[in-house]
Amino acid sequence: MYKRQKQSSIEYINNLFKEIPETKIFIAAGNHDPKVKNSYYNKFNWNSNVKIFDSFIEKVEESDCNIYGYSFDDFYCNNCGIEDFLVEQNGKPNILVIHGNLDGVKKDDKPYNPISKKILLEKGFDYVALGHIHKPDYENKKIVYPGSTISLGFDELGKHGMIVGELNQDLKLEFIPLDDEEFTISEINVDNLGSKEELIEKINTLNINPNKYVEIILKGGRNFEIDKYDILKYIQNDRIIKIKDETRLSRDLEKIANESTLRGLFVKEMLEKLENENDLEKKDILEKAVEILSLIHI
Repeated sequence: MYKRQKQSSIEYINNLFKEIPETKIFIAAGNHDPKVKNSYYNKFNWNSNVKIFDSFIEKVEESDCNIYGYSFDDFYCNNCGIEDFLVEQNGKPNILVIHGNLDGVKKDDKPYNPISKKILLEKGFDYVALGHIHKPDYENKKIVYPGSTISLGFDELGKHGMIVGELNQDLKLEFIPLDDEEFTISEINVDNLGSKEELIEKINTLNINPNKYVEIILKGGRNFEIDKYDILKYIQNDRIIKIKDETRLSRDLEKIANESTLRGLFVKEMLEKLENENDLEKKDILEKAVEILSLIHI
């Protein structure tokens, strides 16, 4: 929530918070919205029921619980200091609100506050609300990723919503869906398809739920050249918005490589280069070149 956000958006959110004055809002900034110097976290006059945590672990003592929190002050964070922090045990439940990568590796080039699950449990937290992972992960756990409230892409499959909980002697959690629409993946095997037209027809006969956005993943051995962008032009259902090609060439390339033709010599050389190429982008270009020439008789 730094400078690129519109102040009108911040005012709208804050006005919503004003409508629930008896509800206390605790915010822990993460890597997408760090609490940098010029952010609205710092320069906006938030309503009195809103608490935005700082870039050190803070404690807020309520009548019925202790709330701890930590905010990113940069786009990356290697260590929030949780390992050296002592959690007060005063008979009240202890709750941590933080953005982090659970059991992440601290030596990552782009660390997002790697936190050990073991350490969190040893510290004595009764509930940990985590940000960072957009997919909900909450069943039978004290350490919870509620996920994003709405699905934003094919890297966020499944239902999205919020976690509602009650913490007394026991922890009770419930997932409340907030988004009717969902991103899903559908696989199609092309082994028995002989042309682009057959593939388009098969995609167009799929029964798609009107509340779902679909990514088609093509699998198997292809017998024709596939241009996913061209195929997408002929798809009739506008809920299908993406096609990914994970097929492989079904033709016997080794047999072609043994031909006494220009095609055979070219395929042989390309296969040798493919075997020694580790760069995925270059490998993809080589595979396309082999595919195109293998379909031509020279």
